[in-house]
Amino acid sequence: MAVSTLTLAELDLFAHGAPWQVFEELRATPGLHFSEEEAPNHGFHSVTRYHDIVRVLRDPATFTSERFTNLEEVDAEQEEMRRSMLETDGLRHRAMRRMLQGEFTPQAVAKYETFLRGITARTLDAALAKGEFDFVEEVSADFPIRVLARILDVPDSDTGRLIDWGNRMVGNTDPEHTDVLIGSADSEAYRHVPFRSPAALEVYEYGKHLKAERAGKGGTDLVSLLANGVPGDGVPLSERDFNTNFLLLVVAGNETTRHTITHTMSNLLNNPEQLALLKNDPSLIPWAVEEFLRFASPVYHFRRTATADVEFSGTAIKKGEKVVTWFASGNRDDAVFDDPYRFDVTRSPNEHMSFGRGGPHMCLGNALARIELRIMFEDLLTRDVVLERTGDIDYLRSNFVHGIKRMPVRVA
Repeated sequence: MAVSTLTLAELDLFAHGAPWQVFEELRATPGLHFSEEEAPNHGFHSVTRYHDIVRVLRDPATFTSERFTNLEEVDAEQEEMRRSMLETDGLRHRAMRRMLQGEFTPQAVAKYETFLRGITARTLDAALAKGEFDFVEEVSADFPIRVLARILDVPDSDTGRLIDWGNRMVGNTDPEHTDVLIGSADSEAYRHVPFRSPAALEVYEYGKHLKAERAGKGGTDLVSLLANGVPGDGVPLSERDFNTNFLLLVVAGNETTRHTITHTMSNLLNNPEQLALLKNDPSLIPWAVEEFLRFASPVYHFRRTATADVEFSGTAIKKGEKVVTWFASGNRDDAVFDDPYRFDVTRSPNEHMSFGRGGPHMCLGNALARIELRIMFEDLLTRDVVLERTGDIDYLRSNFVHGIKRMPVRVA
């Protein structure tokens, strides 16, 4: 498809993983690319070059998150009902973020190391004992959801529900994962909740019960912080604020780490010399995590909206138009990364943008994701086992999350 006629709203482009060639062609084409969309949406400008993406992320005054961060265009009523910290800028965003960020600093997440090593060992012991298994189901999905259960202080018996809710919401463009496809007539009944998904209502109800249990009891888990905390701007969280931010934790606390683990295992199998390098010298793994994240690029994009008419990268953007930053493309930009399609666990420097790259919305949970990835692969790669794929990788039908639904493997 010619660059001039393609649209990154076309989900078939992402049916077999990231369309790296398309991103490369867009980076090489002057200006920003405009993708047409079906009504009621109006299309969007794509920012695919690394340095342009950084400029957008660091300029919330011109490119705001307040008009929401996914491709769906929502009206004022939907904005009011769905808004979380992710769709908030300025003082309110900083106040809400600071209320939670103490639990996500590198020092804070380090306290989970013993717990993480225990749960990693149990997850891998159970999976490897099967001999042949789906890596996503038995390892990638199992491990981070148990970590999320710990930081939310909910029982392990609830992890199945947490996985199901995440699948149905994030997979709202994949008929296999969702019960209501976004854009369908059925989704109109859920227009006031994130992802237009009935799963969001189930998450809200689950959070409501947790909040009732913990309100006024001074706990230090994330649910208690949301239930009892007051942001630094002095404005208490409303019921809507609690619901939407609790849902954000459920989704963000699982999806990116889960898909990065799967992509990394696949990338190591595709690059046996890099796998051997890490097995021979596990001390390289903490730094290799940065290449794991760059190469996986688990989130394709986040959207911003222009607050005024602006000339950007040779393109005239009108006030109110959508501007979409494609992190996955930035992570393959040869203006920043030498030989960007080479998986190199010793790559340095490695200023990838899998968590964003600066700006107020840099991923809050990046330190937790890094320690999860480090501990998972320190354990897996120091075992005397060799895995091999036994079938094709099945990708999530999505241009938002670079997800893998299935990856069958066996102990060779």
